[in-house]
Amino acid sequence: MVSISHRIAEITESQTLAMTKLSRELKSQGVDVINLSIGEPDFDTPINICEAATKAMKDGFTHYPPVAGFPELRTAIAQKLQRENKLAYKAESILVSNGAKHSILNVILSIINPGDEVLIPAPFWVSYPSIVEYAGGIPVIIESGPEQDFKVTADQLKSCITDKTKAILFSSPCNPSGSVLNYTELLDWVYVLKEFPDVTIISDEIYEKINYNGAHVSIASFPEVFDRTVVVNGMSKGYAMTGWRMGYVAGPLEIVKACEKIQGLMTSGANSVAQIASIEALNGPQDSVKAMANTFKQRRDLFHSLLTKIPGISCNLPAGAFYLLPDVSRLFGKRTIDGEIISNAEDLCMYLLMQGYVSTVSGAAFGIPNCIRLSYATSEENLKLAADRISMAISKLID
Repeated sequence: MVSISHRIAEITESQTLAMTKLSRELKSQGVDVINLSIGEPDFDTPINICEAATKAMKDGFTHYPPVAGFPELRTAIAQKLQRENKLAYKAESILVSNGAKHSILNVILSIINPGDEVLIPAPFWVSYPSIVEYAGGIPVIIESGPEQDFKVTADQLKSCITDKTKAILFSSPCNPSGSVLNYTELLDWVYVLKEFPDVTIISDEIYEKINYNGAHVSIASFPEVFDRTVVVNGMSKGYAMTGWRMGYVAGPLEIVKACEKIQGLMTSGANSVAQIASIEALNGPQDSVKAMANTFKQRRDLFHSLLTKIPGISCNLPAGAFYLLPDVSRLFGKRTIDGEIISNAEDLCMYLLMQGYVSTVSGAAFGIPNCIRLSYATSEENLKLAADRISMAISKLID
């Protein structure tokens, strides 16, 4: 009889992937589903990056790469971090991985021992707690809500730090809220964190390029915490390179070397052709990156205006990423025409999928159970139709 390990049995499936899978199954049956559940740009990868990949194959970059990544790419990343973020990293303090998720897993496995606590501000990306638990750590969730723009305060942060706290893991711009921590807010965090020098800071900045309020600020740019901050980033969101699986970490050399050791055990080096293409992404023209961000902003404004007109929905205006996180708690307790009660966000998401043919994700998966997450990384036509369908489905609910 086959027996699956406890380690695997205890892993929680990503709700974003689960809803995307279900919507694809319905589409395969001929149902016209609008998928707002997946966190992926709907743009194709810019042509100059694709051409660099084609040239790389012709030039023979089809063999095993170094575990840590090609020196040329690591240098390009270091130059990018200096140029755009004023962060002084040497190439040896950078590790290229198979996507930012892989990078985060590498870091957590490198620093967390069983029983260590990891602070995770909510809302959070769905995989954070599971990754921490996989390493034997204990996720400590710090709650926030729409009334504070989904941002944890410095006082909240300080109140959760104990002698077991080993790290803090967060994203800005945030998936799922789209909230962006500005310079002042990060400085308040730094004032707290500098009192606890043993706490490692893991800053997920994968949505850096999709920021509507000006230049991105990394917490690593504060000298007080630079030497214990790990920056996680990649090509997926800003360059529409999700399928290329390119992520990286930049941080203390000791942690980066530990990540390299784990990666050498699990996967070895990331895709060689994608690495060469990523050099072009970083060093080549950035016009398409800015154009995509501008388009996302237009979609945000459109979709936000449509959603906030629907009774029972209230929604913050996010400053980054490509998600809306509306509060739908006023709809809880309502009934469908079939008599089924909408008890929570999961029920509402399933109702919107089966009755409105719009795929969304429950906020419970992100630590914010009164909300649902909707991605606006799709066409304006789809967003208008999705808003109409959501409005129609909600109008059929009975008090």
